[in-house]
Amino acid sequence: MSKETLRKDLERLRTEVNQLSSSQPQSQENLNSLITNLESRIENEINDDDGNLVDEIRDYISRFEAEHPRATVILNDIMVTLSNMGI
Repeated sequence: MSKETLRKDLERLRTEVNQLSSSQPQSQENLNSLITNLESRIENEINDDDGNLVDEIRDYISRFEAEHPRATVILNDIMVTLSNMGI
């Protein structure tokens, strides 16, 4: 269930990223990188041995909070799901 929730949230985030203005290529690139990283971790049985995933997401939230509030809401949802999974 939690992995499926993460997949849905990542798809929502991907949709949001695709709607960002083309004048924000760095934001798009950063968020797409995060999505790819999270998808990889989901497929490889998420573990947090290689770094603190929740802290990484918090960093993205603080960077994008003002410019991309909808993406921030989705990132918060992802963080809650990971927390519920014990990560």
